[in-house]
Amino acid sequence: MTEKLYYQNAYMTEFDAEVVSVSENNGKITAVFDKTVFYPEGGGQPCDFGEIITEDGRVIKVTDVHEKDELIYHTLSEPVTAGDIIHGRIDWARRFDHMQQHSGEHIISGIICSAYSCDNVGFHLGDESVTIDYNAEISYEQAKALEEQANRYIWENHAFHSFWPDKETLHELSYRSKKELEGAVRIAEFPGADICACCGTHVAYSGEIGLVKITSAKKYKGGTRFELYCGKRAYDFLSMNYENNKEVAVFLSAKENNTPALVKKQAEELMHAKFRLAKLEEAGFMKTAEECRGKGDILLIREELEADGVRKLADAIGSVCGGRACVFAGSGSSYKYAVIHPDTDISGFIKDLNRSLSGRGGGKCGFAQGSVAASEGEIRAFFSSLSG
Repeated sequence: MTEKLYYQNAYMTEFDAEVVSVSENNGKITAVFDKTVFYPEGGGQPCDFGEIITEDGRVIKVTDVHEKDELIYHTLSEPVTAGDIIHGRIDWARRFDHMQQHSGEHIISGIICSAYSCDNVGFHLGDESVTIDYNAEISYEQAKALEEQANRYIWENHAFHSFWPDKETLHELSYRSKKELEGAVRIAEFPGADICACCGTHVAYSGEIGLVKITSAKKYKGGTRFELYCGKRAYDFLSMNYENNKEVAVFLSAKENNTPALVKKQAEELMHAKFRLAKLEEAGFMKTAEECRGKGDILLIREELEADGVRKLADAIGSVCGGRACVFAGSGSSYKYAVIHPDTDISGFIKDLNRSLSGRGGGKCGFAQGSVAASEGEIRAFFSSLSG
């Protein structure tokens, strides 16, 4: 059994230990020490990273940690030998981040499960955010009220408590757990907010979390999936959004607290402008089509148009020209195209076009669209060769 120093003191960052065993499997070197500060992956919390220093001064990276049968296995970048004495140190920034996220999750989950008589059925502490799944439907508006309650609890700076109760005491306790547990059970408690079976590392006082910020509450498998940030992650997230909003405010020449209303107004104005532009564009397409009426095969090359506009123009011309309508739009050596020849198999023609002009695309029933990597001159040369 490996002595788990992280349970004795979650703030311990360095330790000395003896190498008990070493193994190699698929090129990975793993070592078991008689004691360790490195937390193994478990309970939704990722493992610690860090390094060990050997007696001869080698610095060896610890890239993964897992537990099996009460032994903690450390994946190492270099080999060590059983009997060696090593000095280990964890990546404290990573550990403390995990302590903030995991502790914040406990407080949020305790408050939510109490308020909605539901269970936390999934927890993932990712590299960017935390996700928690509950077997109850909870709206984002409801989540915001719970978030405020959780932050009030955090700022009251309650002490964290963990213990291993005996069977009789455990049986009498009312605690959260996602499954039936056997053997020794570690209980993690933030008094007044949450009491839960948990194997993770936590802050000593809730105030060390700083704050929690719920960013979404979405329906998921009949319940709700929350995404949130805690501690420094929440600070970084809110700082990023503040800087983004500040930049938008400068762009709009507006006050920072007024950007949503102005953005909404500009979005509505843009929508109306796009509608008017579409009407004008459609009128222009019809005028161009009338100029092509009855003239047979048509090649038309325009400056930039959206793919939908290229198609609409080709469709307007194809309906009246009495032949094949080919519309290209773009510049330089990049053009979008649409080809329409009603009631005609144009698959062979499109294959030749794509092959000759480095194109990609296709279609059926007399219609095709795609793009080519060719200049206007190369496009015209290809069509000239057809008539030649």
